[in-house]
Amino acid sequence: MKRVFADLHLCANINDASQVSRLTSKASMLEYRLVALPFPLRVPEQQLKQVQRVCEGMGIGFASRVDLKPRAPEELLKFLRTLRRRFEVIAVMCESKAVARQAAKDRRVDLLNFPQPDFRRAFFDGAEAELASTCLASLEIDLRPLLALEGVARVRLLSVLRREVQTAKEFHVPIVVSSGVSEELLMRKPMELAALTSLFGLDRVSATDAVSKNPVAIVRRNTEKLSWQFVAPGIRIIRRGKDC
Repeated sequence: MKRVFADLHLCANINDASQVSRLTSKASMLEYRLVALPFPLRVPEQQLKQVQRVCEGMGIGFASRVDLKPRAPEELLKFLRTLRRRFEVIAVMCESKAVARQAAKDRRVDLLNFPQPDFRRAFFDGAEAELASTCLASLEIDLRPLLALEGVARVRLLSVLRREVQTAKEFHVPIVVSSGVSEELLMRKPMELAALTSLFGLDRVSATDAVSKNPVAIVRRNTEKLSWQFVAPGIRIIRRGKDC
């Protein structure tokens, strides 16, 4: 069966129709068949559908995504209550230990993303991994910093990523590799992104799954849940009748 490659973090400015068109066109040319674009919390439904039409015109699947940046666990819970039914992919940018712990144990969270501006503040450890392993969250690794950084900063980033990947492996947390880019020149083919992951400890099979099987599974699972036919896991409405 042919693999479907996905980039769940294609960071186009959705208010710039030209940029959305260019990036999705390039993604299609690079053989991606599914992309997720991050949207503002209060994006109009019409704008979601407009971007979806652009992606469909490029022959590429589309998933709506929101990047949550809560300052505290309570704020994260508030976001999840109002947004889970609106977006197919919910990512939490974990910028504090408390937020990371809450996100890891909440089944409404799809992706745990750990931005690395300060390499001494790495939050993905055994505690978060153990919580995530019992829920549905995956560890998302954006490769844009790896492509953009140089010298000592890149070496430090690789050290952090090796540690995070090893922790994810130990607790069987799925890994999703995304580009995180907003520039065409930084876009790479799926297997090129997969090859880069060897620098921080992913084997070939795991790396390929990280750009195909794992991200696609998240979108398919949530697309089913957002469907009017969904009742509960394993239970779907096939049709409605007068006796139902």
